[in-house]
Amino acid sequence: MERIFAAYLIETPYDVEQAAAVLAGEQSSGTFISTTQELEEFRKLYAARVEHIELQEEVSVPSIPGNYKEGTVFKRAKVIVSWPVGNFGYNIPTLITTLLGNIYESTQFSGLKLDDFEVPNSYREHFRGPKFGLRGTKALAGVELKQPMIGTAIKPSLGLTPEHTAQLVQKLADAGIDFIKDDELLTSSASSTFEERVEKVMDVINAQADKTGKKIMYAFNITGDFRTMQSNYETVVNAGGTSVMVSINSVGWTATKQVCNWGGLSVHAHRNGWGMFNKHPFFGINFPAYDKISRLAGVDQMYVNGIENTFGESNDSALRSIKSCLKPFLNSESVLPVVSSGQWGGQAFETYNRLQTTDLLYMAGDAILGHPSGLEAGVLAIQQAWNGAINGKTLEETANDYEEFRALVYKFANRELLNSESVS
Repeated sequence: MERIFAAYLIETPYDVEQAAAVLAGEQSSGTFISTTQELEEFRKLYAARVEHIELQEEVSVPSIPGNYKEGTVFKRAKVIVSWPVGNFGYNIPTLITTLLGNIYESTQFSGLKLDDFEVPNSYREHFRGPKFGLRGTKALAGVELKQPMIGTAIKPSLGLTPEHTAQLVQKLADAGIDFIKDDELLTSSASSTFEERVEKVMDVINAQADKTGKKIMYAFNITGDFRTMQSNYETVVNAGGTSVMVSINSVGWTATKQVCNWGGLSVHAHRNGWGMFNKHPFFGINFPAYDKISRLAGVDQMYVNGIENTFGESNDSALRSIKSCLKPFLNSESVLPVVSSGQWGGQAFETYNRLQTTDLLYMAGDAILGHPSGLEAGVLAIQQAWNGAINGKTLEETANDYEEFRALVYKFANRELLNSESVS
């Protein structure tokens, strides 16, 4: 029988082998103690197996506080556990229950993090993956593969009327933006009902497309209960939109998959609340596992943090997330990584140097909306930064070449850099 393999980072005050056995038992047969009903044949067919244990360091302070005796040593390890597919079939909620179930509450673990998992090839027959993904989303937005998509979110998050939002969209469209989105806090508010916002914004985008031949992608936030999402989705389709946004941690994976199954729009997955699952270094879930769940659901665009982000995630971790989106999974289309959190263009250089790809959506908020010379200069400055990075130029050289990007360097970068002889 085919099996699913999952890698965990564990920390335990117990013997590592015993703790790993508890993990496998709790998440398959439901117990790590043999019962009279648990025949050996039954265990062979349905029990999880501990496939590999890689011992790591020992620590004297637990990652998660607990009732531990003074002097307790906590052992860390990377553990690989497998389950037969027959335990849960091709059911995302049951898969998640298995991978992220009661083990997090177990006394055996002072730290536990799902790092990654692999599914067998048979999953290809049951999960389509992203309908549009990276390539299809770029095509919908009229962006060449050799260029990054440049995007921003409407700010302020709340309070703008549909007319004001449409006016801002017009300015961004004239500036040459590729992508715009609702804020995750905005669905349908007293100042901006969903239907009216879609109508006003799409009037601008459709008119701009008729004039220029390029249709800007706007991700409308349809997050809500199931009926609300379905109604909002249909509103966007009928208005000629190309994308919707869903707060995936708020609606859950079953609802997210249903939105993706409708298949008419590129689904922009916002992971707000992600820090609850990931920010602790030894508790929760790492992005590669989270990303694979999202790809089974079928999302096309996935939020990640970027280089030197404002959320405090390390550069290595952020880059691992971007690479995870681009990595082949079940031969499905790659997810478009949405690089965000304090991106102003200065990070484009290290991002490109370390990834050597433009397969991303680069979100810049304050750098575009707050550029000293206006929105058009803001969009142009981000484009200049990426052109410089792609052509092998340094930040300093690019700032020397382009007035608009130089203004961002003055606003965001270290002032000492601007006083150097390399930037005139």
